[in-house]
Amino acid sequence: MSRPSSTGPSANKPCSKQPPPQPQHAQSPTAPPAAATISAAGPGSSAVPAAAAVISGPGGGGAGPVSPQHHELTSLFECPVCFDYVLPPILQCQAGHLVCNQCRQKLSCCPTCRGALTPSIRNLAMEKVASAVLFPCKYATTGCSLTLHHTEKPEHEDICEYRPYSCPCPGASCKWQGSLEAVMSHLMHAHKSITTLQGEDIVFLATDINLPGAVDWVMMQSCFGHHFMLVLEKQEKYEGHQQFFAIVLLIGTRKQAENFAYRLELNGNRRRLTWEATPRSIHDGVSSAIMNSDCLVFDTAIAHLFADNGNLGINVTISTCCP
Repeated sequence: MSRPSSTGPSANKPCSKQPPPQPQHAQSPTAPPAAATISAAGPGSSAVPAAAAVISGPGGGGAGPVSPQHHELTSLFECPVCFDYVLPPILQCQAGHLVCNQCRQKLSCCPTCRGALTPSIRNLAMEKVASAVLFPCKYATTGCSLTLHHTEKPEHEDICEYRPYSCPCPGASCKWQGSLEAVMSHLMHAHKSITTLQGEDIVFLATDINLPGAVDWVMMQSCFGHHFMLVLEKQEKYEGHQQFFAIVLLIGTRKQAENFAYRLELNGNRRRLTWEATPRSIHDGVSSAIMNSDCLVFDTAIAHLFADNGNLGINVTISTCCP
């Protein structure tokens, strides 16, 4: 499914063509909401784990300081190639040296002794030791203090709050990754066409909603000391049937997102369509929300009921949640 070309007059990437407007002032309670016109957007090394371990049974986990003996024990599991941990199933070379399974698939000989890696020799003793050790998350150097049983480690690291953040722009080919604190700086410098409005109540105006194919509209909203990304995405589910998905993401963690609520509202022609939810963290992204329809969903017929000359205005309200 193709997305509009970035060179077209109306379908530019969210971060390349349209110049940002002059800074907006926060809206007063009596003033009408701010509005922005958003053009369609086209498509667009792991740190060395901190050495820490705790003797524990399977399924255990924890956080906190560990002894030098535990440090020495977990260091025995360090892969000599990537410095991550060698976890079960543990294979060794004929001389007994270990290398993790990911690196082993790329090697033709042992990186320690240059001996043969075949035939595969299972080290059952080290696997038993690994089952009694808690390993630190590989994002320990960026702040994660958890230690986990080896069976829990991969799943945790997939959702760890301390893992690098990816560029949140949907449909873009940007491969940037970095810390949460660097996300806004990246968006401001690498994706300058994204409009930013101040205030908790604004109007997100998406232009040219009749453009063919898959299209994204993106803007930023700043209020309550945080930045929110507003996304409207059009997908062609099957030939001739298009759906729109609208969602709000917080440039922040999941825990921070729980402190807010957002409301999206389509209004016009004596009709109203409203969606209210908790914003998602940019760590979760847009795709999973769309896959589960956990956002405002409407088809082309509904869009035309509220559109004006091919432009669709969505009222966006951000509020704080009571503790």
